[in-house]
Amino acid sequence: MTVWQLLAICGIGFIILEIFTPSMFFLNFALASFITAGVSFWVKNPYTLAIIFVVFSFISFIFLRPIIMKRFNKSNETGINNKYIGKIVKAETSIDNNSGVISIYGERWEARSENGTIINQGSEVKIVRNESIIMYVSENFE
Repeated sequence: MTVWQLLAICGIGFIILEIFTPSMFFLNFALASFITAGVSFWVKNPYTLAIIFVVFSFISFIFLRPIIMKRFNKSNETGINNKYIGKIVKAETSIDNNSGVISIYGERWEARSENGTIINQGSEVKIVRNESIIMYVSENFE
C-alpha cells in the first residue's frame, strides 16, 4: 500500500467520524489528509508529509471551520425577525425608556421606546428591534 492510498483511507475515515460527530472538527483532518495524499506524489519523505498534514489541518481549522460554522448557525435563528420586527402593534401601556407593554399575536411583550420619547397608551407603534425579551418600538413608521 502506498502513502497516498493510506492518506486517502485516513481521509475517508475522518469523514466517517465527522458523520457520527457533526462538530466540523474531523472534516479539517479529512481535508488535510486528501491534500497531503496529493502532495505525496511529489514528496516522499514521511516527516515532511507529516508536517504538511499538520499545517493543512491547522490552516483548515483556523479558516474553514468558522466559515462552515457560520453557515450552519444561520439555520438556527429563532425567526423573531420575520415574525415580529417591522410589525405595527398597539401600546398596551405608556412606553418610555424604562417600562411599557405591547401586545402582538395575543402575546404580551415588555417594550421600550427606541428613541427615548414617551409613547402614549393606545398608540400604534412599529417594532424596530428586540433584545432578549424586550421589544424596542417607535412611533415613526417611515
